Amino acid sequence: MLRDAYLAAQTPDAAPVLQIMERDDGLVKSLPVAPWLAPIEQWPDDERRALDLLKGKVLDIGAGGGRAARALLDRGFAVTALDTSPGALDVCGQRGIRSVVLGTVDEHAATGARYDSFLLMGANLGLLESRERAPRFLRALAAMAAPGAVIVGQGTNRTDSDDPEHLPNNERNLRAGRIAGQRTLRIRYRDVATSWFHYLCLAPRELADLAAGTGWELVEATYSKDSTVSYIATLRLVG
Repeated sequence: MLRDAYLAAQTPDAAPVLQIMERDDGLVKSLPVAPWLAPIEQWPDDERRALDLLKGKVLDIGAGGGRAARALLDRGFAVTALDTSPGALDVCGQRGIRSVVLGTVDEHAATGARYDSFLLMGANLGLLESRERAPRFLRALAAMAAPGAVIVGQGTNRTDSDDPEHLPNNERNLRAGRIAGQRTLRIRYRDVATSWFHYLCLAPRELADLAAGTGWELVEATYSKDSTVSYIATLRLVG
């Protein structure tokens, strides 16, 4: 999918590449892939400002087609792109990103790698997945963290949503003892589909609670202009 989108971005008049997002309660949406490859000049202001919060050696988690990693390289950062998709990392390579890792944060933490900053753009705080998975994810980052390290992540708050599209799903989650904003999704493209996976669309206060005892503390969460949904969060290594 990302390979096709990257090729389309370089081809005049090419048709847009679309992905199908399917939620386990039956919601289906068609979404463009191009924003996940966009140059920094086309990013929203809050996403550009998020890069200013980074320092030192950066791990771009869920790097996708490398839009953030490429922007960081252009700013002179040492950056490694981490993703579980070989196709995504192939696109990263085509964009000149040489330091790439295929795997999960847990697998990478086991290598002894160290970073000053961890980036979770594109609403990738969702990769925390669930109340049960989030502390393990954050501890894996703490294991790779240099002194004074930071996590900068983009989150989507669906817990506090009053949108009829989200309320039934939130209520079902609460009855099951889950965080209201947890989502179970899969992505389809042409004749292929991912496995079902959890994605956590949590409120900043829930992020702060989940970070407790993991080596991180939430120090700031700033919503995008005119939004009560999308926000940029900064967590700092404790001690």
